[in-house]
Amino acid sequence: MDKKKEAIEVLKEYEQNHIIKLLDKLDEQQQEELIEQINKIDFHQIMELYNNTKKEIEFKESKIEPLKYLDKAKLSENQRKKFDKLGTEVIKNGQYAVVTMAGGQGTRLGYSGPKGTFKLDVYGKGKYLFEILIDDLKEANQKYNTTIPWYIMTSIENNKETVDFLEKHEYFGYDKNYVTIFTQSEMPLIREDGKLLIGKDYKIKEASDGNGGTYSSLRASGCLADMKEKGIKWVFIGGVDNVLLKMADVTLLGMAIAQDVQIASKSVVKANPQERVGVFCKMNGHPKVIEYAELPTKMAEQRDRNGELKYGESHIMCNLYTIDAIEKISNEILMYHSAHKKNSYIDENGNEIIPEEPNSYKFESFIFDAFEFFDNIAILRGKREDDFAPVKNKEGVDSPKTAKELYEKFWNRQENKQE
Repeated sequence: MDKKKEAIEVLKEYEQNHIIKLLDKLDEQQQEELIEQINKIDFHQIMELYNNTKKEIEFKESKIEPLKYLDKAKLSENQRKKFDKLGTEVIKNGQYAVVTMAGGQGTRLGYSGPKGTFKLDVYGKGKYLFEILIDDLKEANQKYNTTIPWYIMTSIENNKETVDFLEKHEYFGYDKNYVTIFTQSEMPLIREDGKLLIGKDYKIKEASDGNGGTYSSLRASGCLADMKEKGIKWVFIGGVDNVLLKMADVTLLGMAIAQDVQIASKSVVKANPQERVGVFCKMNGHPKVIEYAELPTKMAEQRDRNGELKYGESHIMCNLYTIDAIEKISNEILMYHSAHKKNSYIDENGNEIIPEEPNSYKFESFIFDAFEFFDNIAILRGKREDDFAPVKNKEGVDSPKTAKELYEKFWNRQENKQE
């Protein structure tokens, strides 16, 4: 069967007749490109995900309990020294790599461009988010007498702009030979009526498949093989938008080694029961993060005997893995979550439709859904003022204004300590 017939059979089977009609109106090259894309898409998976959007998320059958953690501020001097020594050895021996997830655009900030290229107004002259991360890595390199391999995950949408930006700024002084840029995978967008969206380029519209796609993208891009070749034993994965992110925290690393776990994470205490962050727990004997939108109000408000939130350890995208853990996860299929979004599209007559309300679903897997493949995770509780200053919203909480304040206060405290 030729490729066009094969594509049409699939489209018929999954009731995507609007795409069949569109195919006849395209020139030869446009047809070829669309057919090639159709034959790569897993329609069965997409339709299953679409059908799941009609189901409620329930935790009734599950046994949920709080997760144990260690508080960094309350470690004994001996514990701290032991952890720091174990962590330092790994980094000094060149067995540590860092991955930055930088696939997002600055849309919520009202900024057009890759999020990592956003300039935060600190100390008058300002610093780019990428520059802030590089400062942190350079400091670690100097401290541990090494150069940490850095892997940056972009999206198909922002890859070229990101590469051009870093080249233009000469990687802010980071050794380019230690930087690898790779792109994350995508999933088709689907309308509320179950029809796939077509974009202006007459292809099926796709969007990045969430930060959970990091693991399989590391494998597919060859970065995982590259890490193994370099003798990497531990991999840190964090986002581009937390200006207080410590990517080489030897205490966290040493704690993971001492507890003999394959995964570890840093948390901060949830500011209040309603804060829009995922929280750590144990579900059916496995570590899990429940996303804020999926956390029942009753659970969010529960407190323990000390008056602390029972589920108060926030996931702040500060995760650590053994290389074996990444390999294991990269071969697993993660669950997908649906997000109801507004997306413009081209109808079967070639007209662009711009919706005023959310009209379609985007499917994303979350990085923390991989925690369930393991029996244990080591959690180190940090401090919000030391570890968590995200730049997500244009105004209000987690905005450039709040991040600037936290960043400047943190560095003023560091300077005062040294004096």
